Formats: sequence, C-alpha cells, structure tokens
Amino acid sequence: MTSAFAHRTPTSYVLNCSTLLSELPVLERAAAAAAHGFAHVEFWWPFDGQPAPSPEEVDGFVASLDEAGVSLTGLNFWAGNMAGGDRGMVSVIGRQDEFRRNVEITAEIGRRTGCRAFNALYGLRQDGQDAEAQDALAVENLVHAARAVETIGGIVLVEPVSGAEGYPLKTAADALAVVERVHAAGAANVALLADFYHLAVNGDDVAAVIEAHAASFGHIQIADAPGRGAPGTGELPLEAWIDRSRELGYTGPIALEYKQETETAFDWLDAAPVDVAR
Repeated sequence: MTSAFAHRTPTSYVLNCSTLLSELPVLERAAAAAAHGFAHVEFWWPFDGQPAPSPEEVDGFVASLDEAGVSLTGLNFWAGNMAGGDRGMVSVIGRQDEFRRNVEITAEIGRRTGCRAFNALYGLRQDGQDAEAQDALAVENLVHAARAVETIGGIVLVEPVSGAEGYPLKTAADALAVVERVHAAGAANVALLADFYHLAVNGDDVAAVIEAHAASFGHIQIADAPGRGAPGTGELPLEAWIDRSRELGYTGPIALEYKQETETAFDWLDAAPVDVAR
C-alpha cells in the first residue's frame, strides 16, 4: 500500500481554511488555497458567529468557492462565538431555535456547493444548566441536523475537542456514545470526526481508536503535537495512523487542520519524505 505521505501533493488533502490562511479575509481564502495547489477545502462556520447570515453573505461565500475552482468538502454548523470561547451550540439550552435556523442555512450551502460533511461542535457545559438536560437537547438537535442534511446525502460529524475544559467530549468514546444515542433516536447519518491531534492531546489511545473504529470514521483531521503545527513539527505518528485507518477501511478525506503561518505552512508538502511516524 502506498504510504500516506509518500506523495506529498496539496491535491491529496483537504485544506482547513479557518486554521490556515487565517491572516486573509474569509472570502479570499479559497482563492489562496487554490493558488497553493489545493482543490478541496473546509471551513468552520465562516460568518463571524452569526447563526443566520444574510442571503447576500451566503452568496458571497459560495461565489468565493466557485471563482476559486475549489470544492467545499466540510463545513461546521454555527458554533457560537468561537473567538469568545464558545465551542458549539448543540447542547446549549436556550439556543436551539438559533441552531435549527442555522441548520437550514447550512444544508442549503451544502446543496449549492456539494458539501456533504457537517461538523456539529457539541458545546460547553453551562452554569445553571443540568448536564443531562443538555445531553438530551444535544440528541434532539443532532437528529434534527442529520435529517436536514440527509436530504442532500450529508453526514453530521461529532468531534472530541481539546483545550476547552467545559467541553464534555474529550475522547473518541465520549463522542461515540453521543453518536450511538443519535442512532438510537432514528438518525443513522451521524459519525465520529477523528481529529488525531485533539484525541492525542486529550490522552486518548489513538492507535486503539483506529483499530476499533476506523472503518466507521466520518472524517479525519490532522495536526502534529505538541504545537498543533504541520506534520513533522511534532511527535505524533500521523503517517502510521493514516495508513492504518486506510488499511482498516477508511476511504474519506484527510483534512489539514493545523495552525501555522502561511510562509512555512506547506513546506512539508514540498520537502523530501521524512519519517513522521516516529
């Protein structure tokens, strides 16, 4: 089998245009990605924390993709004010109407762009809100989102996240428990987003997660650790993990969701192969 990093070309990966190229305005990032050789991109919610951007704003975002000639492979649902510390609205009581309005808009963007993978950040535990009630709402919201994107052949992704103490999904098991609850509630098109960086930083056994669940991963994202930089800047065996996921049946994309200045962010793609599977 050809190793994941044996042929380092931008077209082999999906570029996350929210963690990379972030010094540029959002509407310029797709063109910049194309200029660096990428054909596929993904974004966090690209509308400054607004759950319901205007039709003109949506048109502008879609046009930026079309004009750049890149395909949108992944998109986050509205996650609140990420810069202000929010990490999703799926489980936040009192925000469900905004979230569900956002689902409609997100599904329409998917219809227009061909995007079929939608990441639903779970949200933080809230002071004064019962955790079980938050979890029950999360299942309701995820079922709603899954049914909305099912009409376009879409899938909803559930992701463990690091760096946010109040975010309750830290491990693959945490996220998979939510996925199972949503499946039991009648929505089958929900799956784990396996972000190898977040899992590793949170202390999960990434190799064991791959052995048990790779074939059912909905999506893979990568960054190296420590530092959340490009492959080869840290100590994670990313190449081995990707290769093993492929061997076990994962057929989806590999998304680059690391953080690094554009000047050096893509040097590893041009460099001679190195052993990042230490």
